[in-house]
Amino acid sequence: MADLDLYRAKRDFAATPEPEGKAKGGAGRRKGRQPAPEGLFVVQKHAARRLHYDFRLEMGGVLKSWAVTRGPSLVPGEKRLAVHVEDHPLAYAGFEGTIPKGEYGGGSVIVWDRGTWTPVGDPHAAYAKGHMEFTLDGEKLHGRWHLVRMAPRGRGTADGKKDNWLLIKADDDAARPEGAPDVLDELPLSVLSGRDIADLSSDPPPEGKSTPRARSKPKVKAAPAGAAPAQAKAAPPPQPDPPVWPKGAKAAPLPDFVPPALATLATRPPAGQRYVHEIKFDGYRIEARIAGGRVRLLTRTGLDWTHRFGPEVLAVLAALPVREALIDGEMVVESGNGASDFSALQADLSDGRTDRFLYCAFDLLHLDGMDLTGAALVERKAALERLIPPGEGKVRFSIHFEDDGSLVLQHACRLSLEGVVSKLKNAPYRSGRSRDWIKSKCSDRQEFVIGGFVPSTTTRDAIGSLVLGAFEDGKLRHVGRVGTGFTARVAADLHALLAPDAVAASPFSGRLPAEAARGVTFVKPVHVAEVEFRSWTGDGHLRHAAFRGLRDDKPAAEVEREAPPPAAAKNTKDKTAEEEANPPRRRVRLTHPDRIYWPDVGLTKEGLADYYAEVWRHMAPFVAGRPLALVRCPEGIDGPRFFQKHPWKGLDRTILLVPDPQEPKAPPYVAVRDLDGLTALVQGAVLEIHPFGSTIADWERPDTLIMDLDPGDGVGWPAVLAAAAEVRARLEKAGLAAFVKTSGGKGLHVCAPLTPKADWAAAKAFTKAMAEAMATDSPTLYVATIAKARRTGRILVDYLRNQRGQTAVAPYSTRARPGAPVSMPLAWEELSTDIGPAHFTALNALTRLENLSADPWADFRRAAVPLPG
Repeated sequence: MADLDLYRAKRDFAATPEPEGKAKGGAGRRKGRQPAPEGLFVVQKHAARRLHYDFRLEMGGVLKSWAVTRGPSLVPGEKRLAVHVEDHPLAYAGFEGTIPKGEYGGGSVIVWDRGTWTPVGDPHAAYAKGHMEFTLDGEKLHGRWHLVRMAPRGRGTADGKKDNWLLIKADDDAARPEGAPDVLDELPLSVLSGRDIADLSSDPPPEGKSTPRARSKPKVKAAPAGAAPAQAKAAPPPQPDPPVWPKGAKAAPLPDFVPPALATLATRPPAGQRYVHEIKFDGYRIEARIAGGRVRLLTRTGLDWTHRFGPEVLAVLAALPVREALIDGEMVVESGNGASDFSALQADLSDGRTDRFLYCAFDLLHLDGMDLTGAALVERKAALERLIPPGEGKVRFSIHFEDDGSLVLQHACRLSLEGVVSKLKNAPYRSGRSRDWIKSKCSDRQEFVIGGFVPSTTTRDAIGSLVLGAFEDGKLRHVGRVGTGFTARVAADLHALLAPDAVAASPFSGRLPAEAARGVTFVKPVHVAEVEFRSWTGDGHLRHAAFRGLRDDKPAAEVEREAPPPAAAKNTKDKTAEEEANPPRRRVRLTHPDRIYWPDVGLTKEGLADYYAEVWRHMAPFVAGRPLALVRCPEGIDGPRFFQKHPWKGLDRTILLVPDPQEPKAPPYVAVRDLDGLTALVQGAVLEIHPFGSTIADWERPDTLIMDLDPGDGVGWPAVLAAAAEVRARLEKAGLAAFVKTSGGKGLHVCAPLTPKADWAAAKAFTKAMAEAMATDSPTLYVATIAKARRTGRILVDYLRNQRGQTAVAPYSTRARPGAPVSMPLAWEELSTDIGPAHFTALNALTRLENLSADPWADFRRAAVPLPG
């Protein structure tokens, strides 16, 4: 018989609520490669003739099934009999209900656990051999397991006849010792509905089917006083209320696809109470279509991308408690700071990696035979929230905020998120662009058409930059280049994609200037890139652009230049009119500007120089005119690195050479006075800048104290936040002002500006006394000793930065670590678990700075006072 023939032969689907289902096609055995995870697993608690647990693994398009008589055990090595039964359809994974008495398997069923499984080796070969090893990642069951076929007593194989296997837990971190609580008793309820088996006895029969009504306990109506006893009559069991559909919903078949609602760009969120506001995701717009246990993932143009996102998200969507649904949402990958990151999404798609994909659902268009597009947004979202389990799973409900939209946008921008989408509360779902949905962005970012490329100067068969345009009145207008944001692999992939489309003539309307056309290979204008940039130049070109990924879900012909970013959210308080009109420009020439310094995020030499040009006015007070210690990585962060204080061969003349007054015959230190000097450091592959706590005008008297809070192993981020607050309190009690910044590493730096009067010995003594006092007062929390053996579970309060010759990373400096994190100054009220030590990077920091109402360290030098005596 075919996979599900035996399953169907045993059931009367006119009488049982079980899904008839069908096998999922195209799931055959892979040849010549290690198989990917098969998909979902489910354990169903089944009260038939006797209670047992049905253990099911998605494999070959069906659920391979075993009846585990005593249920799974978490005790390693304990064998639980698992009787192999017929294959079940994938739709069965979401089945809960009561199978009528007299039907095959009659009794109540709940979904006791569900999740994904990953085989060790080839699962098909292991299944045929009779020994399967795999890991489970469920809501109750985790870790490694074995299914082992017992020696057959006759011809018992995997062809649907019952043969006996053993389900055995491996000895790992998810196992429990003998005598520990039994997980079956500890967690008895359904992971879908929160019900137990007994709660299903009053479930109604499925629509259009009749099932025997369960017997209920007789209820006796009280008789009047003195009346003769009457024969008690059993009251009918209470029936659950039928679903109440929102106004505007109507019965309709599940559509294949609904063109998505699109947001209109605005400079700021709408005011008033008519809108709710959601954080804008940085991913691919995807509709999830669920029908008969099968899930399809459709792009904004209706392309089927189900196969691109792997089994993990599909398994969770397939297990939602619905017969059919159409959900609108976004597929994303989160970066290390917890924000969705389109570049990371693109990288995972290129690498074939699927374990980080998350589906953020924000609208429900159809549910179980009802078209919800005519209902109000808030009603649709309420129905969607009831379907999706809370928490940090692979499928998440997109929460919304009813606060003032401008405040929501401000918070999003300070966290360097993409922006906010504001949605009209009571509006129906309308396909296409309208003002029902309004998007407000934190930075300039949009799609552009690729009209050409310039080959890399450092790598063969790779691009160094892309030449971009946007359509205007049907003509492709040139808007400039983007030369950073490409990983080495992406640069090679783009070359392989674009080179075959090379054309002799420029696809841009009008003649390109000689400089813009130099070295360009023109291509057919058919591919779309998403690009983030700082602003438009006066001649309509992009300034400081960074590549974020290809948009193969959007046709090139639809790409037009969007409106400017939200001007109302921009930081205008600290920018002079001259700075606005004349943004800083690089004057130092960069050789090989496309050299990649951070391969994991594609940040190039030019990208780093652009970043420093934008932050220079904030950074200058902390690095200009100071001796510097530098981390140089000529081949990027994955190559050799040098901690350097003295000049090197080929040093640019804009870098200052400053002798140490105490060692006039020793090699001089290096310093910079302006942006040209800083750019020259970038040309020299400087990826970290560590200034002295004093200036070259006054070497011996520090003007900054730094308390470096370095958490040891096992210390949570909330403890670091508490430590920073304590350091602040102690500094302020001593009469000093306290400022805080992330380190770009693991911890926080709390800094105090000084009037330079005390010497280095006094600064060290003061900070050492504070660190030792904290360690003495709270020895389980803090340590003032540098030895790592004493730091596990505690925070090192490092005061040793406060002595002559020692340095700390500068505010706004990048770190030579994966992700290109930066040391970011913060306001004290910003400290929270939302912002970790490496939250801000060279890729997102500028979004934050552009949207601050005020620089949190603007008054750093004005707050300086002498060191207390």
